[in-house]
Amino acid sequence: MTADSPALQGLPRYDRGWALFLDVDGTLLDFAGRPEAVVVPPSLSQDLQRIYRFNDGAVALVSGRHVSDLDRLFGPVRYPAAGQHGLERRDASGNTRILDDGALGILASASGLRDQMRGLQGVYVEHKGLTIAVHYRLAPHLRERVAEVTRSLLAELGNEFKLIDGNMVFEICPRAKDKGVAISEFMREAPFVGRLPVFVGDDTTDEDGFALINRLNGLSMKVGTGVSVARWRVADPSSVREWLAAYADYLARGRPSAEGAVVP
Repeated sequence: MTADSPALQGLPRYDRGWALFLDVDGTLLDFAGRPEAVVVPPSLSQDLQRIYRFNDGAVALVSGRHVSDLDRLFGPVRYPAAGQHGLERRDASGNTRILDDGALGILASASGLRDQMRGLQGVYVEHKGLTIAVHYRLAPHLRERVAEVTRSLLAELGNEFKLIDGNMVFEICPRAKDKGVAISEFMREAPFVGRLPVFVGDDTTDEDGFALINRLNGLSMKVGTGVSVARWRVADPSSVREWLAAYADYLARGRPSAEGAVVP
């Protein structure tokens, strides 16, 4: 695997001083009809573990999923991670901080949403604890109905919450945190501090992260099409996985192998 692949041409040159931040769904992984149906290719897990080892642990997953869900997908390594768009965050030492503002309101709203969406085949309400996501990937014709119901709920919850219009999903979450805030918190801590931040994402929720990365003069990379403030583009998750495999190979050069020999 090399960075000379046509899919990777025009992307930034690799560097050993990166702090790497990665969205998951639609970035590392191909979408599935339901979030629990995604597949993690074994080669991706291996490449992430190599990058984590060779990059001194400066790799974090930044996702809308629970941190516990990220562990299920990418274990046994427990990567630094921001879950639920930064509302929960585990640092490199394994310490987890959770912002639970509005959790009770979200819980009650999730129940009401499920009642309203019942009977809409292909619509799935996911209660994540601190956020609610309404997926309509299996029923794209119901987008306007889903949008109407979630906007009505947002009005009831008040200004402390926001609605994210994502990739075949509407998500309601507290305004207090976003992926940009999460990345900025990581960048003040070891092993990320002093490194060049790199963030790869694909969706509306990643734009806060791209904006922060741009302010830090880092590398922001958008997966797929659509308007974005990201400064680079990559076609799809398959290309991201190819890019990460080449980065893992780059980092491995000059490092001792398992047998003690130096990788050329």
